[in-house]
Amino acid sequence: MSFPLLTATAVLPAIGAIATAAVPAAQRTAAKWLALLFSLGTLALAITVLVRFDPDGDRYQLTESHSWIADFGVRYELGVDGIAVALIALTALLIPFIVLAGWHDADPLETGSRRWRPTQGFFALILAVEAMVIISFEATDVFLFYIFFEAMLIPMYFLIGGFGDRAHEHGEKVASTQRSYAAVKFLLYNLVGGLIMLAAVIGLYVVAGSFSLQEIAEARAGGSLDMATNTERWLFLGFFFAFAVKAPLWPLHTWLPNAMQEATAPVAVLITAVVDKVGTFAMLRFCLQLFPEASKWATPAILVLALISIVYGALLAVGQRDMKRLIAYASISHFGFIIMGIFAMTSQGQSGATLYMVNHGISTAALMLVVGFLISRRGSRLIADYGGVQKVAPVLAGTFLIGGLATLSLPGLAPFVSEFLVLVGTFTRYPVIGIIATFGIVLAALYVLVLYQRTMTGPVKPEVSAMPDLRVRELVVVAPLVALLIFLGVYPKPVTDIVNPAVQQTMSDVQKKDPQPEVEAAK
Repeated sequence: MSFPLLTATAVLPAIGAIATAAVPAAQRTAAKWLALLFSLGTLALAITVLVRFDPDGDRYQLTESHSWIADFGVRYELGVDGIAVALIALTALLIPFIVLAGWHDADPLETGSRRWRPTQGFFALILAVEAMVIISFEATDVFLFYIFFEAMLIPMYFLIGGFGDRAHEHGEKVASTQRSYAAVKFLLYNLVGGLIMLAAVIGLYVVAGSFSLQEIAEARAGGSLDMATNTERWLFLGFFFAFAVKAPLWPLHTWLPNAMQEATAPVAVLITAVVDKVGTFAMLRFCLQLFPEASKWATPAILVLALISIVYGALLAVGQRDMKRLIAYASISHFGFIIMGIFAMTSQGQSGATLYMVNHGISTAALMLVVGFLISRRGSRLIADYGGVQKVAPVLAGTFLIGGLATLSLPGLAPFVSEFLVLVGTFTRYPVIGIIATFGIVLAALYVLVLYQRTMTGPVKPEVSAMPDLRVRELVVVAPLVALLIFLGVYPKPVTDIVNPAVQQTMSDVQKKDPQPEVEAAK
């Protein structure tokens, strides 16, 4: 029996969560180092998965399959394609940086303070979320996926509500109320989506007699499973609604700005760079593969919603006073690009969307974590409370600028390649949608450059005149992310080589081919 590598990759952070939570309350530093150690061990396993995966091999590799709830046909089935491998690697890469960036975020405000949960709980919850996200990327049994798709809401709820951002202009009492509101709103939105999806999961089992993604897909391809048109469309909508909430897609997005504003910066990264990717990933894996005809039927409406997300998110980002809310609305715009690429039904669009998931995770982590370091120094999230930071903390300002330029998809940085592919893939099939979406790029340049100008340039405000530059721990967090943004901006081939075969198989699922160019290239 071969070593269950996929199971180990998900189980190790779960064990780390339990071990970290069990550390005595007085040993906060030991809990931090233990969490970091387990996150690095998970990264090592994820790299092993990446190395062992053959992009030109079978669609699902490193598979595991065991009977679980036999009476209901539920199996413990795992397998990864190129898209899943890329997102597992992203998740495992970001968690150590999240742990390091949040090193002091759960420390008591003063000795004996009870206003914050134990430090051990903060890092244990982060590892628990990592375990659930990774197994969600690995699951090829629909019911198994659903369990962890929903279960990750619980640790996220406590991370938002129990360990929120300490920088608040109206005091701790108001901050606690707003954290609770943000956490409950996050939970309710996602629970409603999950309950609708549960009805669709049950309906799928009634129709197909199986929860196995591969069995259902093979039965559909072979003609032995023929869903009625209306049935397929209703099931698709049940799945898609849950994924659109998690993604988040307009108009189901309103929980995200509140959650990211009230969470600590590392937890905000966990939300938008890791957890939300499960929604867009699931659109590729489950919506398109299980319901190809319904996916094509819904494409025009979904593209319009994605387009609204792009422009709406960017417009609201321009007018934000709070830095974290600005990044939240920017992320809504970026997720619009990702969903547009998925449902453009072209290989360039879907490759760009998958690459965008990876690049957005890195760029958002870089920008948000630097913003978190900035907030921890000044004690405020408000843009107006800053000015002239680049004169007193040039390294912090420089990394802030690179993270911002990546967010606006500057050529030479990683998000540019993915955004370009999404736009090209969309334009070849839906030119009007592609043209309008480019306004999101213009607006991104506006909100990023205005943010930098107002916070980093101009006269030095007295409140930031003594602000220290990035410390060694903070440089260890930011420098690798900046290096990755530059490397993948210049040379994205390592990622595209992994995801392109999986994208081609997804295109085959929906029986779509790329549009032929109207003018042939000269020979």
